[in-house]
Amino acid sequence: MIARNPDGDSTLPYLLRIPLGPQGVILKARDTWPRTSKIYCHRVGEWPDEPEVVERVRVRSCERRGAAIDLVLDRGRENRSQLVFARVKGGRQAIFWQTSRTAKQARPAVSLPTARASGIPDLDIVVDTHERYAWTFGDQQVRLSRGALAAGDYGIVRHNTLLATVERKSLADLVGSLTTGRLRYQLAELAAVPRAVVVVEDRYSSVFRLERVRPSIVADGLAECQVRWPMVPIVFGETRKLAQEWTYRFLAAAVHGTAEERAGELAVRSLAAASALAPAPPTAAAVRLWAKEAGHPVSDRGRVSRELNEAYLAARDA
Repeated sequence: MIARNPDGDSTLPYLLRIPLGPQGVILKARDTWPRTSKIYCHRVGEWPDEPEVVERVRVRSCERRGAAIDLVLDRGRENRSQLVFARVKGGRQAIFWQTSRTAKQARPAVSLPTARASGIPDLDIVVDTHERYAWTFGDQQVRLSRGALAAGDYGIVRHNTLLATVERKSLADLVGSLTTGRLRYQLAELAAVPRAVVVVEDRYSSVFRLERVRPSIVADGLAECQVRWPMVPIVFGETRKLAQEWTYRFLAAAVHGTAEERAGELAVRSLAAASALAPAPPTAAAVRLWAKEAGHPVSDRGRVSRELNEAYLAARDA
């Protein structure tokens, strides 16, 4: 829902209300939609009692993902957007409303990777104790250690919790585990981890060159596994070296994504708390009624002056 900001002196003339959390998240914004550039937003205490609604649209999806809120509206055009939590100069938090067209201009609080994956020096990777002929990650900046993983062969462990994991497979291992049914049990275990993936040291085209098993059986089995466990993708890395590189980037991104997830959760909590605790801004009707009763001159139409708003608030809080 979008309404006009009752605070006529604000440089952000609109209010945006999105259905996230028990109280919803309420922001004031510079415009009604980020059409040509990202829109700066700021938190607001509470939705006004008598809002002047500009637009009301059904929401198809509203989810927090990392340091952003993904918002999908139920309409054909101008339906997908993001609210990104960023840091500006001085460390102050800023909120930007953007679409895919304006996303390139957004600068969320992230460290872009250069040679290091996600900017992480010496990524700590745990190799499962049952993994034979393990990857050494000789070309990457990692620290390897051995340990028992609940799922997968290479994982990120924090405070005894498996945050992300990779199940490594050669093509022969993939086909064998698929035809015997073992792969389905492995995918079920991987699905219990927040971020998990199966990485194959071969090309997908190699499936159709198999001789001892019908390629269509393997292709159908892989498709069925992805439909049943869509949260665990199966990635073909072409070669052992490329599969190892993909795993390194994935695990580093998982570490970074976990940090973003926690920061986003804290940001949304603070917004929801501010919306629930802050007092509602005065409506123009309430200020006019009080001004007339108190003997202050006030017009029946138009904008209420800032001085009257301040006097009303002072009288209300006295």
